[in-house]
Amino acid sequence: MSDRARLERRLALLLAAGLLGGCGFTLRRPPRLAFQSIALVGFAPRSPLAEELRRELRQQVSVLDDVAKAQVVLRALDDARERSVVASTAAAQVRELQLRLKFNFRVDTPLGRELVPRVELLLKRDLSYSETQALAKEAEEAELFREMQADVVTQVLRRLAAIQV
Repeated sequence: MSDRARLERRLALLLAAGLLGGCGFTLRRPPRLAFQSIALVGFAPRSPLAEELRRELRQQVSVLDDVAKAQVVLRALDDARERSVVASTAAAQVRELQLRLKFNFRVDTPLGRELVPRVELLLKRDLSYSETQALAKEAEEAELFREMQADVVTQVLRRLAAIQV
């Protein structure tokens, strides 16, 4: 390859990098929170949703156990995973399930001032089912619940980002 060809190639790469940088592309980041500490209360022991919320929140704020020391308190009112049969055969074999993840919460200060009124998040996913593939369908169900849980955490973070303490 000649020096001229190398120079032209470098200029083309430099031009392409400049165009990409100028288009406004940025990686998605979690919303910025306007407080320094939060307490999570009302969750069941070892709740997967509470654990994921703690993990995400710890990237930006302190997650405290003591409600009195926190600036913001997230109160879980309902955290439920449900599974129901939507369709079955004449022989009563399950053909389709519906998975639901329901999370009700509110956010206030330790003194009781309401920052976010009661919010109900309800996510649903349909899952076809086959007895011959029960183990694979069980793994698919677990993955769907993980995805719904990640969606709920993202929605909660967006609501927390709107708070001005």
